[in-house]
Amino acid sequence: MDFQTFLQQFVNALSLGSLYALIAIGYTMVYGILRLINFAHGDVFMLGGYLAFYGVSTFFMPWWLAVVVAIALTTVFGVGLERAAYRPLRDSPRISIMISAIGASFLIENLAIVLFDARPKAFPVPAFFSQNLLFGGVRVSTVSLIIPLVTALILAAASVSHRLGRTPLSSSTML
Repeated sequence: MDFQTFLQQFVNALSLGSLYALIAIGYTMVYGILRLINFAHGDVFMLGGYLAFYGVSTFFMPWWLAVVVAIALTTVFGVGLERAAYRPLRDSPRISIMISAIGASFLIENLAIVLFDARPKAFPVPAFFSQNLLFGGVRVSTVSLIIPLVTALILAAASVSHRLGRTPLSSSTML
């Protein structure tokens, strides 16, 4: 393997690893604050993706507005899910909460299949995100630059928040 191929794969791995880190941060925060392994975590993210997709493709919103609306609606959904499926079981045995989380996951997944169809959908990519930069012989998309930066900012904010002890993050076992 030549050095250029190594650097290309390094950039790809850094971007993908940053996505994994963001997902892990979400799982860790939920577990650290609620002491709950939320099996519906990924399903809630899926709902946010569908909301953004339909905001752009059906309601013709600009991508950034569709993402903001999707985040807001997904947050409302997540709070509602916690209040309906998890909070009533807070003092129950842990297995009850785990079963509720698995049930919520199955419900969201199957509801999405019925509402949104099971076929994959292509999210329209804004021109800014589809640009490629060339560093030497290494091709780097703008998304591959943005994802690690956003991850680093979130990790830094979580670390500062944890050290200050002024937010719910301070009760998390995250850092």
